[in-house]
Amino acid sequence: MKKPTVVPGPGGRSILSSLPPLSLYVHVPWCVRKCPYCDFNSHELNTEVPEQEYLAALQADLEQALPLIWGRQVISVFIGGGTPSLLSARAVDDMLAMLRACLNLLPDAEITMEANPGTVEAGRFLDYAASGVNRISLGIQSFDDRALKALGRIHDGAQARSAIEAAQAAVDRVNLDIMYALPGQTLEGCRSDLLQAMDYQTGHLSLYHLTLEPNTVFAKYPPVVPDDDLSAAMQDFITDTTAARGWERYEVSAYAQPGQRSRHNLNYWEFGDYLGIGPGAHGKLSFHDRIIRQAKIKNPTSWMQKAVRRDGSHLAEDRAVQWKELGFEFMLNALRLKEGVPRSSFIERTGQSILAIAPAIDSAISKGLLEPDKERLRATELGWRFLNDLQAEFLD
Repeated sequence: MKKPTVVPGPGGRSILSSLPPLSLYVHVPWCVRKCPYCDFNSHELNTEVPEQEYLAALQADLEQALPLIWGRQVISVFIGGGTPSLLSARAVDDMLAMLRACLNLLPDAEITMEANPGTVEAGRFLDYAASGVNRISLGIQSFDDRALKALGRIHDGAQARSAIEAAQAAVDRVNLDIMYALPGQTLEGCRSDLLQAMDYQTGHLSLYHLTLEPNTVFAKYPPVVPDDDLSAAMQDFITDTTAARGWERYEVSAYAQPGQRSRHNLNYWEFGDYLGIGPGAHGKLSFHDRIIRQAKIKNPTSWMQKAVRRDGSHLAEDRAVQWKELGFEFMLNALRLKEGVPRSSFIERTGQSILAIAPAIDSAISKGLLEPDKERLRATELGWRFLNDLQAEFLD
């Protein structure tokens, strides 16, 4: 990649001479049942998925964004939700055909689809793969029936295992989402879930600490969860066990075997660009004189109605990122990576000199949160453990 020239731009912004990689996020908003811990833009659907109306709106959403990304290659696609695997095989095939027709999608692009066990969609995995999906991310969360019930999941452990086997039969790359520090969970329960997940050798694991997010059922009616000491013991067990078995923790919650890192998520963390389409989808796009953020309106029905008007009314947000925000936004993502990022990438992705964040870097180093590395921006072990404190150093 050609290094950008750092030049003052209009309004104090910079001008980039090259643009970062571009990914696409597609949001499918419906699910069978809203989980009590979930704060995503997901909506229970008691009828059939309105596939034709959704796909027409999705195409209209994308086509209105195309002038923003003319000529740019798309390196990855992530179809998330909600529960995207509620879509029929035909709908997914039509969606991917539309994306290929509209976008400069790399032939070897990573195309991930989220799926949940417990519904009939597991039988569609082979069809999804035939349409071009080459990576499946399964929301397993736990193999323990009691824990799954506490989380409000609609599947049980047996269905989780069947879904993993079906996904592995369909595609080469599979990710498992597993949660820990669950209501009533013991260290032995965490251990059992982790070992079962690792035994499938899927190549990638996303291991999340349960958090009680605002505006969720769990926030209103908090369950009894492990205390800080037990949660820390679970995290230590996960870190030690994955490392001993050859899994690399390359991001706060992401563990991969060699060659199995998620290209799509890496692009987020490295402050790459992404276009988001679908209700509630967010995007970040770079231009030579600015970086913009967009968000689509969240309500699926309103989004479908407004997207097809092709008048921009489906946009909830469309703004340029302010100069003073860029340092924090970059570091918010980059510091999640275990290896950090080269210092030069700060210039490449923001157009700012590293001097713009030098005081914050010096402060973080003095507190033992950031490595005193002249080549890379990388958290220390202490900084990674207290990542929120480290990221906050760059707020001002």
